Amino acid sequence: MDLSIVIPLIDEAESLPELTTWIEKVMDENQYSYEVIFVDDGSSDNSWEIIEHLRSKNQNIKGIKFQRNYGKSAGLNVAFLAASGDVVITMDADLQDSPDEIPGLRKMIVEDGYDMVSGWKKKRYDNKLTKNIPSKFFNAVTRKVSGIKLHDFNCGLKAYSQRVVKGVEVYGEMHRYIPVLAKWAGFKKIGEKVVEHRARKYGVSKFGWRRFVNGFLDLLSITFVGKFSKRPMHFFGLWGTLFFMLGLGISLYLIISKFIDSNFALTNRPGFYLALTSLIIGMQLFLAGFIGELVSRNSPSRNAYLIETKTGL
Repeated sequence: MDLSIVIPLIDEAESLPELTTWIEKVMDENQYSYEVIFVDDGSSDNSWEIIEHLRSKNQNIKGIKFQRNYGKSAGLNVAFLAASGDVVITMDADLQDSPDEIPGLRKMIVEDGYDMVSGWKKKRYDNKLTKNIPSKFFNAVTRKVSGIKLHDFNCGLKAYSQRVVKGVEVYGEMHRYIPVLAKWAGFKKIGEKVVEHRARKYGVSKFGWRRFVNGFLDLLSITFVGKFSKRPMHFFGLWGTLFFMLGLGISLYLIISKFIDSNFALTNRPGFYLALTSLIIGMQLFLAGFIGELVSRNSPSRNAYLIETKTGL
């Protein structure tokens, strides 16, 4: 199969028929073999009934229904497991992503050899204050932290090779950082393509201001896990050593001062409590590192690189 088109959605009944007709037109023009996987993330409208109706007219359309809202990441992860196309395209269901971009995205994967291509909505029709400005800030932070030179990490329109979607796990709210997940999984050729962004035709946006706070926290989480999941002692041990040495140094200073001056009030000094706190924190960080190492070394995926090598053979 040439293409799997993955579309997570919630309460998008109005846009689904038009979007499906548009996708079918692009697929027929390019003679692609394809499947469209709609993931209904607990819609409260009749989105699922629309999907069933569309399925009755086109057997290339498939649907996955959640009993309640689990979030976009869960929808993408389930769809990635089900996808069977050589190239997987993700897009939003609100008609702000254009299916006419699909052939160009597929070409970059199939002919240019990219592992993943992210869309860049260079000209946007969103509210500047609530979406555009915060998005630019978080994209700049993500570029700096991850080292991936993309302008729009959160663009819903993306293309992946089959190996990428089967090699990453999207969880929590990590759909914003799939390029970062792909990089940590060893996929290096990540590209970008300027894509058309269309004004919303139906409904309202499903994302509020909290997504920016959650997005920043997710970025910190994924950065830490990506760098230290296999060697937690490198992080906890370093900071544990620094705190322990600080506490030890202050303690030695206080003890020597006491020997020099017998009237030196050891326990009345702020340094005494600083030394005690630093020693305790240092030991706790060491213990966290040892526990992390035990968990990591007993993890079933501790030698995932060996599995990948054997699969490659």
